[in-house]
Order: sequence, then C-alpha cells, then structure tokens
Amino acid sequence: MGGNGGIGTNADKRPNELLGSWFVRSGWSKGELARQVNRRARQLGANHISTDTSRVRRWLDGENPREPIPRILSELFSERFGCVVSIEDLGLRAARQSTAASGVDLPWTGPQTVALLGEFSRSDLMLARRGFLGTSLALSAGPSLIEPMQRWLVPAPGSPVPAEPRPMTDPRRPGRLSQPELDLLESTTRMFRQWDAQCGGGLRRKAVVGQLHEVTDLLQEPQPEATTRKLFQVAAELAELAGWMSYDVGLQPTAQKYFVLALHAAKEAGDKPLGSYVLSSMSRQMIHLGRPEDALELIHLAQYGSRDCASPRTQAMLYAMEARAYANMGQPGKTKRAVRMAEDTFAEADEWDEPDPDWIRFFSEAELYGENSHSFRDLAYVAGRSPTYASLAEPLMQRAVELFANDPEHQRSYALNLIGMSTVHLLQREPEHSTEYAAQAMEIAKKVRSERVNTRIRKTVDTAVRDHGDLAAVIDLSDKLAVDLPENAEAV
Repeated sequence: MGGNGGIGTNADKRPNELLGSWFVRSGWSKGELARQVNRRARQLGANHISTDTSRVRRWLDGENPREPIPRILSELFSERFGCVVSIEDLGLRAARQSTAASGVDLPWTGPQTVALLGEFSRSDLMLARRGFLGTSLALSAGPSLIEPMQRWLVPAPGSPVPAEPRPMTDPRRPGRLSQPELDLLESTTRMFRQWDAQCGGGLRRKAVVGQLHEVTDLLQEPQPEATTRKLFQVAAELAELAGWMSYDVGLQPTAQKYFVLALHAAKEAGDKPLGSYVLSSMSRQMIHLGRPEDALELIHLAQYGSRDCASPRTQAMLYAMEARAYANMGQPGKTKRAVRMAEDTFAEADEWDEPDPDWIRFFSEAELYGENSHSFRDLAYVAGRSPTYASLAEPLMQRAVELFANDPEHQRSYALNLIGMSTVHLLQREPEHSTEYAAQAMEIAKKVRSERVNTRIRKTVDTAVRDHGDLAAVIDLSDKLAVDLPENAEAV
C-alpha cells in the first residue's frame, strides 16, 4: 500500500490545519474524498493511485502527498467551493512559492512556462465549466509588474528546450506533429481571433482556453526544435487572446496572468514582435485600469525590445498606444508627437516587403484613426473636459466610425468608436448628437458579448444623464439602456 497514495516527505510532520479546515467545511467524509481523488486520478491516467480513508487521515495529520495528488485536491476543493483553492491554500506546498505561482514574477524557462500555462488554463477551464470565476488572483501594478517584464529583454541562454516527456503518453497520438497539423493549429488561432473581433470575448473564451491547454499538452511531448518554437508561438498567440477575451469580459487578474504567460511563451518562441504585441495588450489594460504610467513603461519596453524587427504596422500600433498613455498622463506635446509618429509609420506599412502576422492585421486605417482620436478624447477629459482637444478628436473619430461601419468583421471596434463619438459630442456640449451615437452603439452591443463595451455605454449614458438629464433624448436613451443592457446581464 506504501506507494499507492503518493507519499511525500514526513519531516517535522504536524497536523495540516489548512487542509483540515477546507475538509471540514466541505462536508465530505474521508471515504468520499478518497473516492473522488481516485476517480479524478483515473481521468488523468494516473491509474497507480489508489487512495483510501487511512491515506486521507495521514494527509490531515501532516503527510505531504506527491503530485498529482495536491493538484487533484486543489481541483476538487475549487469545484466544491466555487473559487480557486490553490495547492498552497491547502497547506501542501511551501507558502513562499505561492507569490511566483499566482503573481507575475515567474521563471523564464521553457519547461516551467509550459507547466504554468497548463496549470492555469486547466484551472480556468475547470471553474468556467461550472460557472465559477476565480477570486484568488490579484492584479500586479507598478514595479512589481514592470520589473519582472523587463526580463523579457534578457537574451535567452539557448534555444527552446522541450519539457520532459510525460510519464504516460496517449498511445493514439504520435509524438511528433506534421506540418499540416501545425498549419491547422495556426488557422484555428486565426479563426478564434476573428470570432473575438466579431462577437466579443464572452462567446468563445472557453474554446480558446481549451485550445491553449491542448497546445501545452503538445509542448510536453518530445518535438523537433523548429516544431517546439512554432508551438510556443501558437501558445503565445492563444494565451494573449485568452487574456484579451478575459479583459474584454471584465476578468482583469485572469487577463493579466494570461498576458504574462503569453510573453514568456513568445520569448521561448524567439518572436520579439509578438512579445511587443503582448506588452501592448498589457499596456491597454493598464490604461483601462487608470494606470497610464505603467502603460507607458510597458509600451517603451515593447518598442525597445522589437526596435530592430517589428513591421511598420506593428510600430505604428505601438506609437498609437504610447499616445494613449501620454494622453492619460495629461501630456499634450508628447501625445501629439506620438500620434504623428503613428500616422507617419503607418504610411510605410504598404511598402513593407514581408506579410504581416495575423495578430496585427486588426490594426487597419480605421483602428489607427480610432486610437488617435481616443488619445485626443482622453486628453480632453484629463484637461478638464477641454473642447479644444475634443475638436481634434472629432474628425478622426468620424473617419473611424465611417470605416468600421463597412467592416463586418470588427463589430466590437465599431461599437467602441460609436461610444467614443458619443463622448466627443458630450464634451462639445452637443447631447442630442451624443445620444444618436450611443443608441447605435447599444444596438451593436446587444450582439457583441463584451462587458467592456457595455461598461463604456453605461458610463457615457450616466454622464449624459448627469449633465443633460432633463432633455427628452437623454431620458429616452436612459430608458433604452435599462431595457437593452440591464446591469445584471451576465458576461461569461
């Protein structure tokens, strides 16, 4: 019976009070917990595990079981309580490791990146499947975010190293991927990105996380070096997209964790432009969360790290995000300079010899106009609702709205720019025009699963009600909001 329960170290054995507390609150008997552990182990292919009540008693008495038992216990208790119950929460791993495991300061090595991607996506899938959203993650900001990300610039010691093969591989799957299989992974990622642009993050997020989990499984099998690099690239794109979709539906700590893991995977793939794109997504999240100084640091890190290899389209996107950060910091001179750099660099995009990767294809002329107009709009807010900066935003925003109106693929961007136009008219004291654009945005929002879009519409309508609440058009808009986008609508 010795090895069946996964015995770990018994040094300084004391009762495990943390595990005991979760166990008592679960209402399970020792026999029930043992049976669930055995069932989950069989699902994982760990058929050597055969736990019984005496083994559960030893865990409660302080015995530290070997993997995969701690992971299985974490999953079972998470499902039971509807929140993430980590291995550390159960007292089954040294607490000093929990900061790295749950935060952003993670080891920059291939095998550990794969392991963390697999663990995090598995946890996300498990909770999402049962309608739970994890609450144990916390957002990082300031030096605790920026300093670990700076290590992206440190040259990797060597080429990507595949993780150790799993002890039990699926006999139906050959160890090495063919080129058509790799092509299919890439085309699936493109399809997911298209779905996100059309439908918002809420509709397909779980599918993206599931695909990411499959790719991390492939990375744990021995592959040729070129295949490993390609798989890390696909993993980076999927993790960035999972982060973006999480951000879009309001799961901010989850989004940040995926972005960080995506940056690690991009580094393992040796893809600096992709890494700069991941950092730009992190920067956008920091602007959304009211931390433009952090956003600027991340963009400068992205620009420096990809300065010798990013395409003009990618560089233009980074300049546009730099302008957004400066605008939110209230720096008009630097905002205008970054806007000009974005426009000038974008003009060179068509002369670039190589095809752009799919992940930057979204940055069209419409997106350029939209970003730059939002920079001037943000500057207007920071400058005390300045009509001068609002008037700079209006023609750019108008052009973005016109272009997005003819782009069925990027419906969320269309909605966001309609909302932007609505806010510009509010800044210019033109509430009737504002309500027209907000009503159009609301129609699209009903089809797009994006909590970000919904939140911005609500804020815009709230502002209109506060400033012009006695106008019939504003009253009608507020009534429409209550019917079309009720506050209790769930974002999945």
